[in-house]
Amino acid sequence: MLVLNGPNLNLLGTREPGVYGALTLAELEARCRAHGAALGLQVECFQSNHEGTLIEQIHAWGLAHRSGQALGVVFNPGAYTHTSIALHDAIKGVEPLPVIEVHLSNVHAREAFRHHSWIAPVAAGSIIGLGPDGYLLALEALARRAGLRSNP
Repeated sequence: MLVLNGPNLNLLGTREPGVYGALTLAELEARCRAHGAALGLQVECFQSNHEGTLIEQIHAWGLAHRSGQALGVVFNPGAYTHTSIALHDAIKGVEPLPVIEVHLSNVHAREAFRHHSWIAPVAAGSIIGLGPDGYLLALEALARRAGLRSNP
């Protein structure tokens, strides 16, 4: 399983803690790995501020999924959610790899430009506004889709 984070998420814990919380990216990744292990999953984490690097990760995991080596991706595309048709196309191009879109904050309660997602139409689902718990719920959902136990 891959937990993929987009631009500015490397600043978690210091960037707008009132919106994104006080948890650092390293702490969030540790929680995801521990929760994944409790579900019987190996979780890898990756973050990039670069759209092309995120696309390359999606492509690589799509190939791994086709060969039976990957179950899915939990993806917080950050601001690229609202701007990147290229990420939309990358996810669509690696179907049937399940990708669950996750956002820490409720993007629909924020600025109007954050209300549209280019990722949602090609994602297996979206979890929005539940903070770090959204990542854990996404891991559980992907585990269930793969037929693994989902309650740690």
